Amino acid sequence: MIKGAIFDVDGTLLDSMAIWEEAGERYLERLHIKAEPGLSNILFPMSLEEGASYLKETYEISLKEEEIVKGILEVVKDYYFYEAPLKLGTESFLKEMSQKKIPMVIATSSEKSHIEAAFHRLNINQYFSKIITCSEVGAGKSKPDIYLKAQEFLNFKPEEIYVFEDVLHAVQTAKNAGFKTVGIYDTSSEKDWETIKKTADIFLEDLHYFSSFWKQIS
Repeated sequence: MIKGAIFDVDGTLLDSMAIWEEAGERYLERLHIKAEPGLSNILFPMSLEEGASYLKETYEISLKEEEIVKGILEVVKDYYFYEAPLKLGTESFLKEMSQKKIPMVIATSSEKSHIEAAFHRLNINQYFSKIITCSEVGAGKSKPDIYLKAQEFLNFKPEEIYVFEDVLHAVQTAKNAGFKTVGIYDTSSEKDWETIKKTADIFLEDLHYFSSFWKQIS
């Protein structure tokens, strides 16, 4: 029986994971600099600061590294404010959850202001009682802090709450903390999809398959 739900955002509700691969290229475009082939693969394993250092040295950018970091973050911010789309089935799924009077909370690694802007633009902000971020709880999703904070707000037992995530380590963390888990497919986590399917209590190709979800929890 589901009494509450905790949703990740990037790769689960929003088709937004690509911006973290494209941010460097988009930033260079704003400076009218052509990016080298495969730049996203080079930057992906780096921290934001490491990426800024790489861009500064490789493309001989005269700006300070902290200015480059600020510029990259502006690229990401603009994406959420003006572009980030919903994943297939999201709006219908959230509407049905709302009609069933199931309270929903967001647990995200992204900036709260970015998510609030995207949700308002996409008209789904009304479905969520609260947005909780990893920065607020002081830990990433390799630790259960954010899910326990959401559980505290929902005021249900972990086994009565379903956590929707697209990333393997997040699914594992939530499951180990006693929550029911729903693995959502995203291309950015494709290499882990088979493991996610084996780990999560339920797995969905996307939220369009809401009828499958209800059947599996009934």
